[in-house]
Parts: sequence; structure tokens; C-alpha cells
Amino acid sequence: GAGGWSPLVSNKYQWLQIDLGERTEITAVATQGGYGSSDWVTSYLLMFSDSGQNWKQYRQEESIWAFSGNTNADSVVYYKLQHSIKARFLRFVPLDWNPNGRIGMRIEVYGCTYRSEVVGFDGKSCLIYTFNQKLMSALKDVISLKFKTMQSDGILLHREGQNGDHITLELIKGKLSLLINLGDTKSHPSNAQINITLGSLLDDQHWHSVLIEHFNNQVNFTVDKHTHHFHAKGEFNYLDLEYELSFGGIPVPGKSGTVSRRNFHGCFENIYYNGVNIIDLARRH
Repeated sequence: GAGGWSPLVSNKYQWLQIDLGERTEITAVATQGGYGSSDWVTSYLLMFSDSGQNWKQYRQEESIWAFSGNTNADSVVYYKLQHSIKARFLRFVPLDWNPNGRIGMRIEVYGCTYRSEVVGFDGKSCLIYTFNQKLMSALKDVISLKFKTMQSDGILLHREGQNGDHITLELIKGKLSLLINLGDTKSHPSNAQINITLGSLLDDQHWHSVLIEHFNNQVNFTVDKHTHHFHAKGEFNYLDLEYELSFGGIPVPGKSGTVSRRNFHGCFENIYYNGVNIIDLARRH
């Protein structure tokens, strides 16, 4: 009604869903109780979704975050989100409310339209980026992207070298593995392979972020804010890589010994290689 949202029945099975019309970066939320009433919510969960079908709960410090709500009908309780949410749909799920009243909420959401470059892969294709050798920085390499998928296996990123050298980022059983392989094991038997695995249940059709940073021989591999730092003991000095990156699969099957060879089936968002927007570049060419 005019005083805000108040469901006919006050129980734990109620929620207020908001469709923002397009993907939005949400930075803060604010709540009040029902206007001129004794109806207000004292704690609630916040959920978000791109599709309105597949929901994720807002988390803070790696735990599901229950927001403290209102203590009366009219005071505004404002929360700046520690991590912004990028979504089209929001759900406010009341957990507790005024025992002498009912569930009652007025809500404000703060943010702006979220602009991004998204590309879909059907499991049979890949995107190849060939870059100019002269533009290469020997000291620094940074790759960042987001992905979402319902498939538990698939190659996200591959870079081939001479003599069987390669770097592969692959989803295996819902976990993300970064494999750095030196093909010439006779020359460097102790440093033949590095395999780092991060994350789990990454095939949940939600967006997950990946960042691979290589400075000198230090490598940082980050998946959804979890970072594995390791020193590459000179491997990157030995790795003789070509000036070509493929996303979503390996262009020449059977060229290297990856585990599944399955191409990625899902979506990529905002792929950047050393500051270059790969999806935008592909669209313009």
C-alpha cells in the first residue's frame, strides 16, 4: 500500500523482490518501516540475481550477512555495502520484525547502471588474441576476467609455447586450476610443472572473477578474492611462449597435454590483458 510493503502474512517465507530493469552496480541500501505504523523489520538478508531464477546471498567477510534493520517505523537505516553487487534483481528477505507489529518495509537502493562487455561461448568455439611482440612488457603480465557457467569442466584460457611449454587456466570439476607446464623437462626437471587449484562449485551460474598477475617471477593467482602467491623459480624465464592467447578453448586440439580439452560453455565478461579490452577489440574487428 501507500505506506510501504507489508505482506498479508508475517512469517519467514516472505520477501520483497525488486527488478531494476537492467544490470546495476548496487553500492548501498536503506530501509524504513511502514509509514505511520508499528510495522518494521529488525533484521533481513539481501539476495541478488541476474535472471530472477538463480539467487545468491550477499556475503561479508565470507559469511552470509544479516543486516540489522529498523527499531521504529520512520528512522532510515542506511548501509554502504562493503562489496558492491552487480545484478538486475534484488530480494529483501525479513528474518525478524517488531513483535508488536508485522513485517513492514520501505526501501531505497543506491547505485548506477553497470556497463560491461559480455560474450557467450557454446562449448565449440574460442576467442584468439594475437598481440604485437613490441608491445610486450617483460616485467609485468596481467590477465583479468569474469566467467559464469553451469558446466563443471572447460578451458578458460590457454597460451602455447615452443617445445610443449604452455599456461592453461581450466575449470575441472567446478574448481579452477592454473597449470604452468615446461615441456622441456630434461633441461629443467625440478621445475617441470606448477599446478595451483582455487575455488569450488564455480559452475553455479553466478559470476566469478579471476586475476592472474605476473611480476618478474612472482605470480599472484586470484579467484573471487582468494589469492595464491607463488614464486616461479625462473620458470617464466624458461617459458618460451607465443604472442597469442586463446580464451574458451585450445585452438589446435592435442597440441598440449591438458586434462580434459573440453572447451568452455558459458559467458565471459570484461576480459582484459595488460589493459586491453579483449571482447571490445573482438567486436570492433
